Amino acid sequence: MYKAVVIEYSPKAENMAKKIEEKANEMLEKGLDLITMSVTGSAKAILVFKGKN
Repeated sequence: MYKAVVIEYSPKAENMAKKIEEKANEMLEKGLDLITMSVTGSAKAILVFKGKN
């Protein structure tokens, strides 16, 4: 199972990193590993997670 999540507008890199860490840890608790991510030109991030199976 794959799940994509969007991290909302965060123009500062430090804030973006913190939001990504928080979401990755949250999803890890649900059994999903972060496998890739992309940052958009509009200062959003798309994170892709994969279930452990």
